Amino acid sequence: MSAQKTAAASFSAREWGVLLVLCGAIFLEGIDVAMLNVALPAIRADLGLSTGSLQWVMSAYVLGYGGFMLVGGRAADLFGRRQMFVFWLTVFLLFSGLGGFATEGWTLITARFVTGVAAAFMTPAGLSIITTGFAEGPQRNKALLVYSGTGAGGFSIGLVVGGLLASADWRWVFFAPVVLSALILAAALVYVPKSPRPDRTGQSLDLLGGLSITAAILLLVLGVERASHTSAVWTAGTLGAGLAALAAFLVAERRATTPLVRLGIFRNAALVRANAAGLLFAAGFFGFQFLVVLYLQELRGWSTLETSFAMVVIGIDAILAPTLVPRLVTRFGNARLILTGLLVTSTSYALFLPVGADWTYLTMLPSLLLLGIAFALTYGPLTIVATEGVEEAEQGLAGGLLYTSFQFGAALGLSSAAAVNVAATASSSPGALLDGYRAALWVPLAAALLATAVAAWGIRSRRSSGSRVIGTGEAADGAAAADDRTAGLPTAR
Repeated sequence: MSAQKTAAASFSAREWGVLLVLCGAIFLEGIDVAMLNVALPAIRADLGLSTGSLQWVMSAYVLGYGGFMLVGGRAADLFGRRQMFVFWLTVFLLFSGLGGFATEGWTLITARFVTGVAAAFMTPAGLSIITTGFAEGPQRNKALLVYSGTGAGGFSIGLVVGGLLASADWRWVFFAPVVLSALILAAALVYVPKSPRPDRTGQSLDLLGGLSITAAILLLVLGVERASHTSAVWTAGTLGAGLAALAAFLVAERRATTPLVRLGIFRNAALVRANAAGLLFAAGFFGFQFLVVLYLQELRGWSTLETSFAMVVIGIDAILAPTLVPRLVTRFGNARLILTGLLVTSTSYALFLPVGADWTYLTMLPSLLLLGIAFALTYGPLTIVATEGVEEAEQGLAGGLLYTSFQFGAALGLSSAAAVNVAATASSSPGALLDGYRAALWVPLAAALLATAVAAWGIRSRRSSGSRVIGTGEAADGAAAADDRTAGLPTAR
């Protein structure tokens, strides 16, 4: 059995080529975001940006990415995955270069918005190439775990590389992705096979649904992202408009003959739980990192480069995800791994709660190391569960849903942590700053505990349901047992 599993999970040279290209793209997306994070102070100093304008340099990318992700995922299903991947990778390359040449804040903000839109189309297309090109089971699981580990590694490495490049000239933070994009584009044209022309008979891109869901996500992400920087009235109005657009989207999808999001996909209980847990996990993960960076730089006075090297230990997940995690998935199943990862995440945040003004790096290290391990145990298995059991024609949509959940969760976690931090900081004295960090650290911990509850409920539901019924209504105990090892969460179709 072990030899059969090993053979099933092995790749041909061509498959390795495809996987490495797609890993390069998700690495590019991770390193791009991370490098910009640490380069913001240098950008502000050179372009003379206000705090509000600087916030928009980050928010513009988040809005473009989160707002167009579902449209991007569906476009990959309808217009060809390779076509969408190659075209939007080219757009990513061009507008990243434009950001490097920016001399005004508005130019940089526009470039970041379009770059985010490009990533919103490119990322689900790349994920769906994996989920349709690798056989479901051990082979796909291994590919997805390598893929997710590479993306996480890009973020971790980007923290260090961004600090090095920004110390020379912040514009290299934009030019470096141009070089990497060009290499990935050239490799994609060679290795990624041409997608068969999708049969769009009776199919079309649901424009009304696309416009309404894009408006809803843009407004909701904008309201959350700006909550700590604007009045409560403005935030409530923006969120209210977002919810109204979401309601319009649901009405449009029920009436559409070819909906952008087939609402029946949400009958897949495993997919829903994976997206909910992913949203909460991203909220805690990004909120926690944001607070640690503030603590190290604002209170401790660490430089950008020192902070980058301190945080890079989280990148251990890039080593664990493709090497150890596939074996753990085979042995214990995704559900147990996700639950374990979320428990480790909660422990990581809890250990950092009593943070002191003079903590040594060794005192912080357990939290950072545990977070890297937790990311490896959680992120890849969530990706597997969120796409497993979904029809091939909707793999792009499934990827779009998952990445939308991650992106919205990141925005929610960042803004919530920032809001609590500001509210709890009465002055700029060291004691007040420390109180603010300690209060805000409860936000990622609460998010992680909620995600843990979602994962635990999934395991409880699986145990109580016993063997499942597959599409045609035939009982399949053997399939359920295999699913218990590989997927861990029930799949309803």
